[in-house]
Amino acid sequence: MKLECKCHGVSGSCTLRTCWRAMSDFRKTGDYLRRKYNGAIQVTMNQDGTSFTVANQDFRKPTKKDLVYFENSPDYCLMDKSAGSLGTAGRVCDKVSRGTDGCEVMCCGRGYDTTRVNRTTKCECKFHWCCAVRCKECEETVD
Repeated sequence: MKLECKCHGVSGSCTLRTCWRAMSDFRKTGDYLRRKYNGAIQVTMNQDGTSFTVANQDFRKPTKKDLVYFENSPDYCLMDKSAGSLGTAGRVCDKVSRGTDGCEVMCCGRGYDTTRVNRTTKCECKFHWCCAVRCKECEETVD
């Protein structure tokens, strides 16, 4: 949450200031959670269930701000109905993307099939006075 304020008054003077708490930028929140996830520390619960210890002694003891976990995440590449994962086999991927939607990541090293399809899109759009936009239809072949 972040604090946002707005000034009210004649010609922009700040005779009255209204402030409220607003959600942070969604991208910023997502990036923060991704960093926490990537730096999470595995722990094991002690015998009486009152505390935990770090599973790998090479890692430091977690702080209150660290993300900890008890079990490894499922392999999302494979179907695992008990974990609610459908796997990634058969999904459409982006051949040129380096992100999670890219074929290298999504296909988990299994390789992938490509298909060529013709796609019709609007192109060469022009504004005509007043008030219409007219476009041609262009066909392109994509993998």
